[in-house]
Amino acid sequence: MAGKHLPSSFLPRRFRSPVLLFPLLFLLAFLLYFFLSYLSTTPPASSSTEPETSFLISLEHFLAHRSSSTLSRNPDDTAGPAADDDDDVRKFDDSVFASESERLRGDPYYPLGLPLRVYVYEMPRKFTYDLLLLFWNIYKETSNLTSNGSPVHRLIEQHSVDYWLWADLIAPQSERLLKNVVRVHRQEEADLFYIPFFTTISFFLLEKQQCKALYREALKWVTDQPAWKRSEGRDHILPVHHPWSFKSVRRYMKNAIWLLPDMDSTGNWYKPGQVSLEKDLILPYAPNVDLCDSKCLSDSQSKRTTLLFFRGRLKRNAGGKIRAKLVAELSGAEGVVIQEGSAGDAGKTAAQRGMRRSIFCLSPAGDTPSSARLFDAIVSGCIPVIVSDELELPFEGILDYRKIVLFVSSSDAVQPGWLLTYLRNVSSAQVRRLQNNLAKYSRHFIYSNPARPLGPEDLVWRMMAGKVVNIKLHTRRLQRLVKESRSICTCDCRRANITSPTSLQ
Repeated sequence: MAGKHLPSSFLPRRFRSPVLLFPLLFLLAFLLYFFLSYLSTTPPASSSTEPETSFLISLEHFLAHRSSSTLSRNPDDTAGPAADDDDDVRKFDDSVFASESERLRGDPYYPLGLPLRVYVYEMPRKFTYDLLLLFWNIYKETSNLTSNGSPVHRLIEQHSVDYWLWADLIAPQSERLLKNVVRVHRQEEADLFYIPFFTTISFFLLEKQQCKALYREALKWVTDQPAWKRSEGRDHILPVHHPWSFKSVRRYMKNAIWLLPDMDSTGNWYKPGQVSLEKDLILPYAPNVDLCDSKCLSDSQSKRTTLLFFRGRLKRNAGGKIRAKLVAELSGAEGVVIQEGSAGDAGKTAAQRGMRRSIFCLSPAGDTPSSARLFDAIVSGCIPVIVSDELELPFEGILDYRKIVLFVSSSDAVQPGWLLTYLRNVSSAQVRRLQNNLAKYSRHFIYSNPARPLGPEDLVWRMMAGKVVNIKLHTRRLQRLVKESRSICTCDCRRANITSPTSLQ
């Protein structure tokens, strides 16, 4: 009957049968209902979650979604391994041998291939979540300043590399964007071990003796682990990004891979034999200013009327004495803006405005060879002019800083008229090349959650991959040496005058 009410040309001949028509109409109605329901419940594509680059916003989300489900697994104690340490280490070494033998047979690129396998210690929450919560609960009231005039919470943000790496590593794999590193849950499968202790937060927010006591507890907890004993810590990653953090006990963990802001060859922060480019890794500070993206860079070109800009503390200690000489040389010169300032909210606004109006940004040494100002300039599209003879740079095995930075020796920079003459002779074509490269390089210095490909977290693991084979070499060599073995003595092997960490207890 239904077919009589439709024009004969509406349906093909094979579908004019009532037996086939009703199921077809029912199917079309169901598909239409499903499609409309999907549209009503699915957010528009523009609302998809983007990686968060704000430390405070990311931390708020992290604490809300991660800590409550994890606290029950992290008892607040410092229990060590079983009583028979030597037996534990021997058993662990056997399991590592079995795992590595299997990988050697099955993976044609082992041990050079990616992804890296990282085991993240589940340390007692006093070393992790409790410190993050402490910061979160008081950062709004943290108006106190350090001796150099910087707000405490701003310094913690600048040295927050320990948070960004840990938050990415422990996120569910389905939420992660990086493919070159995976978290493993069996220690024998790990290439590297990550120690999630927030050394900077504890240094700035705990009372001095309480902080030192916590450092000693963390030291004992980590060095009691069989994996640490097996390699003497050579395959362990320790974030000590602020040069004051973990200072009282870090000499007992000098074999570990330290995540640093620089090498500080002055000897004020790291003692000889504690740090080296072969062992450790330099990471960028988290920028204190907002990213000037491609649109911002295009819009700001006509506004960049200042030749050279600097805002910061004008007098520093140790290696930063060059600042006073530069200020004396440059102050009052045409096209130069020199401002005293710190890293507070008002300072951030002033620094960001100044950098986006300038062609070159001066980056002299501070108390250490490095300065957060370098990375602020990079993400602002302001060509850094580095005057820091002892500076080591992040990811230099991957990035060529000559494409984005001008390097000037201290002796040249302080000569009357030399620096400004040099900058004014930089051709407009070279300025454009440097600025274009800054736009491409800025992504390498923006931390985010989840971590993004080619971001600083990604480059950390690319650099770490180059260290793994050498770490295994030194670990295995250590295990097979006998007392008559000839060894090459360096400042790193003079153990006679170094006290055992157990003496700290």
